[in-house]
Amino acid sequence: MTLSYDWLALGAAACWALTGLISAPQARHLGAFAFTRWRMGLVFVMLAPVVLFNGAWHSISGAQALVLIASGLIGIFVGDTALFASMNRLGPRRTGVLFATHALFSALLGFLVLDERMGTQAILGGALVVGGVMTAIALGSRKDESHALEQIRGHVPSGVALGLVAALCQATGSLIAKPVMASGVDPVAATVLRVGATCAAHLALLWGGAQVARTQSPLSWPVVGKVALSGMIGMGLGMSLILLALQHGNVGMVGILSSVSPVLVLPLLWWHLRRAPAKGAWWGAGLTVVGTILVLVR
Repeated sequence: MTLSYDWLALGAAACWALTGLISAPQARHLGAFAFTRWRMGLVFVMLAPVVLFNGAWHSISGAQALVLIASGLIGIFVGDTALFASMNRLGPRRTGVLFATHALFSALLGFLVLDERMGTQAILGGALVVGGVMTAIALGSRKDESHALEQIRGHVPSGVALGLVAALCQATGSLIAKPVMASGVDPVAATVLRVGATCAAHLALLWGGAQVARTQSPLSWPVVGKVALSGMIGMGLGMSLILLALQHGNVGMVGILSSVSPVLVLPLLWWHLRRAPAKGAWWGAGLTVVGTILVLVR
């Protein structure tokens, strides 16, 4: 089962890498709260009929539903909103450095709360993965980079704090969901429940008159299409893969392997910006690859 959940976590990382480039411009256009609300709402509309049709709801008991709702409110409602708020201020590269710490939070929480243990090789591999990811992102920008995705907009300390909050919430949400997922509930049904709770919380903020929840710029069909694509790949597929990985793997290892998404995005950035990332990015990517191999063959 080890290889099974390892590859599921890496698959989720690939989904998040792909959606990072799609999400960043839309989040800045709509605002973090409005972007997350539309993203969750569209995912819920797309996935809920599937779950109703195949009867997957029956795999979740009332008590388990409450746990998954709590996991969604912490991991997605607070975590995702904080992530995109940080991204709007610092850009996706800098935010990626901060969010990569969710692997460390996951490993620590898994050890303290669930008594999870890792072997020496897994610890070494995990350290290389996290260090490689941070090196790739921190040294991944050229000195002459002027792309909009690299611009800082807003208060830097608040962006840093939001990025760390997002990482901690991601780890905490996984920790809360782990016992429920280990019982064998359907991962897509669990995703729909977590997404639905998040969407309801966002709507409550909007209908309650919270200024921060309002859409900052006009919504257009192209924007809706990109938000829907981002949600379906990142939340519909990526989050379902993470929940499925948590059925068999421990929180720490799933967190470590799913944190490689900033390295997986390097070829996408090369294609998008039409130039190779800086040398430091490839050094970090190399460390991450070595660490991942150590984890996979532990």
